[in-house]
Amino acid sequence: MKHILIVDDSPTILMSMEGVLSRAGFQVSKAPSGEDAVRALQNGVRPNLVITDLNMRGMNGIDVIKAIRANSATRFTPVLMLTTESAQDKRQEARSAGATGWLVKPVQPNDLLGVVRQVMPGA
Repeated sequence: MKHILIVDDSPTILMSMEGVLSRAGFQVSKAPSGEDAVRALQNGVRPNLVITDLNMRGMNGIDVIKAIRANSATRFTPVLMLTTESAQDKRQEARSAGATGWLVKPVQPNDLLGVVRQVMPGA
């Protein structure tokens, strides 16, 4: 079973995305902050995909991506940025940090699952 880590400071987003992804057959872990996500990865959590919000208190999504790319165990893990931001400069900043893709909130369940399956081989 493919494992997805969702990082978002919104409990509502975490709950709704967990529901969509778990109903689609994915194992889901949640982190309510960038710091919690990085700590989980440092402690051995090995998702097949990370979906992170951009704008969070403390460590933002760009910082999460940079930490993922700096860790040899997660360097090649696909990372999707999920955000209300649609500005091209933010997309470029995320891409430069190592984001695999970009989703704009609110994302429809079928669109989310389509992108997840596209960036995660064998999903």
